[in-house]
Amino acid sequence: MNETTKDIVENGKLVELTYKIIDSKSNEILTSVEYPIGYIHGITEAFAPQVTSALEGKVAGDVIDAPIDCNTLYGPRDESLVFTDHIDNVPEEYREVGMSILMENDQGQTKSFLVTRVDEKSVTIDGNNPLCEREVIFKLEILTVRDATPEEIEVGGPVNAEPDISEIVGKGQRVEPIN
Repeated sequence: MNETTKDIVENGKLVELTYKIIDSKSNEILTSVEYPIGYIHGITEAFAPQVTSALEGKVAGDVIDAPIDCNTLYGPRDESLVFTDHIDNVPEEYREVGMSILMENDQGQTKSFLVTRVDEKSVTIDGNNPLCEREVIFKLEILTVRDATPEEIEVGGPVNAEPDISEIVGKGQRVEPIN
């Protein structure tokens, strides 16, 4: 298939991709998404504007790097969003590093906090985005680009997308459906 017949990433296209977020300074992979994420380009706000614009005009099979200065996205770190409390004041289900806690203020606004430290006496939670103050590279691999259906546009992504269990369990293993 030549380039003129391939679907390109543009508004109204369903795009499926995987990605890694890599720290620019250390080259450490901070997170990776191996199961494809699907979104409707120009409609679903799946990524930061810099990432979305880097995808524009690309085709399935492209692997791109989109550098992001997270200070631009999230602002400077705010130490007033970091709290440490005695462990006995924290419910057991929130005593695990990496646990996300949705909190609400007096005005009903919600904010997600992350448990960043747990020891015998205390639990620390942080409302700053984990990427705050970092420079990262979104390494994206575009798997699919096609016209989105009206239903996909309405819901903002693929409809009835289910993982291939055999890929998750391992090749050569038989997987029986659950009825």
